[in-house]
Amino acid sequence: MPRAIISPSVLASDFGNLTAECKRMMKGGAEWLHMDVMDGHFVPNITMGAPILSCVSNGVPGIFMDCHMMVAQPEKWVDDIADAGGALYCFHIEATSDAVSLINTIHERNMKAGVAISPDTPSTAITDAIGEAADMLLVMTVYPGRGGQKFIERCVPKVAELRARFPDKDIEVDGGVGPQTVDICAEAGSNVIVAGTAIFKAANPEEVIATLKASVNSAQAKIKQV
Repeated sequence: MPRAIISPSVLASDFGNLTAECKRMMKGGAEWLHMDVMDGHFVPNITMGAPILSCVSNGVPGIFMDCHMMVAQPEKWVDDIADAGGALYCFHIEATSDAVSLINTIHERNMKAGVAISPDTPSTAITDAIGEAADMLLVMTVYPGRGGQKFIERCVPKVAELRARFPDKDIEVDGGVGPQTVDICAEAGSNVIVAGTAIFKAANPEEVIATLKASVNSAQAKIKQV
């Protein structure tokens, strides 16, 4: 199984000090930063776009921006996000009719490609062709559109289903994940953990990042023993 990666969600950060917040997370052990891009169409909220991502990329050398595209026309923004320094472009399967072509377009711009499914979308929506073409699969454990929501446990079996089908892919969970909910996700097979409030609002973010990573490593060790 792929290694543990913690991707703090900047949706919970102080947007007035975004570059400093990202540096703080990287100093605390985060490898990726989860950038929630919302367009007001696919989801009712509006957050950030390519101009802000570009500023962050320029201001934070070495940042890996895990761009979660909660947008109605994901094909439209690939070039802008690539030009802004995006490292991974994760689109929602509900927002496109040709996921494989979109994955190819993302790869042509030298970004990793992720495919996300919302809570009411079954794991079978990710066909074998889509799953094999993608670099990462994202199982949402809240409804996309805003931070601070309660973890939806019924989404977790989808992680296990996808892990069984795609043993070598990065599988990410996003929404309501923190020290109290990470174990169930890690045991189901998730190796990329997105957490917002649990990390950014913690008195000691480094400690929370280490706890989340340790949970994934522990779950992986148990799986190897079976």
